[in-house]
Amino acid sequence: MNLYRIPTNLILAGCLSAIALSCKHSNDLKVDLVKTNIDTTINPGKDFFLYANGNWIKNNPIPAAYSRWGIGNLVNDEIYEKLKKINEDAAKEKAAVNSNSQKIGDFWTAGMDTVAIEKQGITPIKADLNRINAISDIKGILNEIAYQHTIGNSPLFSMYVYQDMKNSEEMALYLNQGGIGLPDRDYYFNTDSRTKAIRDDYKGQHLIKMFKLSDLDETNSKSAAEGTYKLEENLAKASRKLEALRDPYANYNKMSVVDLNKLTPSINWIDLFSKMKIKKVDSVIVGQPEFFKQVEQSLKTASLNDWKNYLRWNYFSSCASYLNKAIDNENFRFYGTVLTGKKEQRPRWKRVLTSEESVMGEVLGQLYVKEFYSPKTKKRYENLVEAIRDAYKERIKKLDWMSENTKKKALEKLATMTKKVGYPDKWKDFSALKIDRSSYVENMKRGAAFWYDYNINKLGKPVDRTEWEMTPQTYNAYYNPSNNEIVLPAGIFLIPGWNDEDIDDAVVYGYAAASTIGHEITHGFDDQGSQFDAKGNLKKWWTPEDETKFKGRCKMIIKQFNEYKVLDSMHVNGDATQGENIADLGGILLGWDAFVKTEQYKKGEKINGLTPAQRYFLGYALGWLGHQRDENLANQIMTDVHSPANLRVNGPFANIPAFYEAFGIKQGDPMWRPDSLRVKIW
Repeated sequence: MNLYRIPTNLILAGCLSAIALSCKHSNDLKVDLVKTNIDTTINPGKDFFLYANGNWIKNNPIPAAYSRWGIGNLVNDEIYEKLKKINEDAAKEKAAVNSNSQKIGDFWTAGMDTVAIEKQGITPIKADLNRINAISDIKGILNEIAYQHTIGNSPLFSMYVYQDMKNSEEMALYLNQGGIGLPDRDYYFNTDSRTKAIRDDYKGQHLIKMFKLSDLDETNSKSAAEGTYKLEENLAKASRKLEALRDPYANYNKMSVVDLNKLTPSINWIDLFSKMKIKKVDSVIVGQPEFFKQVEQSLKTASLNDWKNYLRWNYFSSCASYLNKAIDNENFRFYGTVLTGKKEQRPRWKRVLTSEESVMGEVLGQLYVKEFYSPKTKKRYENLVEAIRDAYKERIKKLDWMSENTKKKALEKLATMTKKVGYPDKWKDFSALKIDRSSYVENMKRGAAFWYDYNINKLGKPVDRTEWEMTPQTYNAYYNPSNNEIVLPAGIFLIPGWNDEDIDDAVVYGYAAASTIGHEITHGFDDQGSQFDAKGNLKKWWTPEDETKFKGRCKMIIKQFNEYKVLDSMHVNGDATQGENIADLGGILLGWDAFVKTEQYKKGEKINGLTPAQRYFLGYALGWLGHQRDENLANQIMTDVHSPANLRVNGPFANIPAFYEAFGIKQGDPMWRPDSLRVKIW
């Protein structure tokens, strides 16, 4: 099921690409974790990413089960080995009913029992398909849409509970565009050969095959695919482009439920919300009103049969990964192979762990941090956050383009930014979640329903600013503008095969302080985060003159990244990626400012022929070490607000004087940019 989660346009994730080291650290063999990856045949002034990582890339082809391979994959593999043991041990226990161990052990057992899953076929969801098939009118369609939302699916539109962006002390209900099966609206309309081939496969093969697997005959499967695709195409046509979703004001349209009913007269939202377990809501925040006008149009014009097939597809597709092999394989063939280039599925145990993470990751997290995350490591990174905060404070004070009035408010926001490092002080309560060994897909359905209830029940209650939206073992991090906080899970700072205390500061300041801590703090001041004040409210706090200057500097980074051609005729979307590109540049500068105050930098001693400055920039590049398949790269360009990994190194480095000095970059080198074109924001 598509578990209920807050969307990333509201939580600005650092999202270190799942892309690592050429060898494991050994106490009896001196290995330099950055030098060993260097390709000495590449001039650092030509392509620093390949210079820093090329040797590793040459010697580590992408495994068949992956669309990209690198640092994130190896970190996750190391974490997964630890979680696997936790699961195997729990499965052997005779644990008390409803205990964490019972839930872990039963989830693992049900997910790994392929014999039972094959024997069950679609039996666990047969009643659901029959219910959809029995719908006789538009009211029944709306009732089914309501029900599917309560079990974690998002047919027709997207819905979630999150802090009111203009009043961070209150929780609000958001309605946004959604309801399509391809990753982004542009997949339905772009005319390049790569996208057209994906679209043709989706509507001409995948949809038909999935309808057949759901128990429709050949003729009905073809007509169901045609009707479903047409419905999705109309929804996509009314959906905003990726870059347009970055404007928080344009995507904030608060209205009463009465006005929402006027926007879509075919939907009685009071009745729909009641069926969705939503009580006492008198207003909603609509992201894209024009999309809901299309929802109204589609409800009036599409046939009852088309709607039933569309809902059948939504439900069946959401369950596909947890059903028998034929269904799972077809789902993977399209979403894994066609879209991202994977040649085969990951081992089943890894897929089950990924599913378990989405259902009850904090249950695993409690055991993980107890065994594998030391207080000493937590303290190191808490201190590192403060070093970066101090560096940012100094930078803001020295800005020559920002007025004193805006500086004062920026410093206030920086000072009040909350840091969450490692793991939460308070764990979520999973006592209401039922898990047993009877059915893998049933466990996933119950997990999705648990998360839906958990989030919907936030309405009308005080905001819990202690909550984490990621688990401790997650290899990622984020900035939440409504809480004005950075969240840094324990997993994000791991370097596979290495103990934290064995890594020199230069590498840590590049790998962790720059690419993660500085990056996330800068998100508070990027094109989106800068529009939220110190209390987390969407509110103008800049002087008009400063805002104009800031936007002018942002336009420079948009232009820089728009010029990067990455695949065929595809260029980076500089507008859609500007927030992440701003955060990358800011993170590197802040990490550098903090690093030059360390003893290692001041001593200036070389390690394996590399200066502290060189090791710093190589440490940052290590955070993006890896490569990906063309199919995945094309998908990233169309759907992701992050630039490709190589440009998250080469792009910001080309703007940084300290990098030029460290590696002797000179005019005429491809990495060199004239001073007038170098982006200077923070």
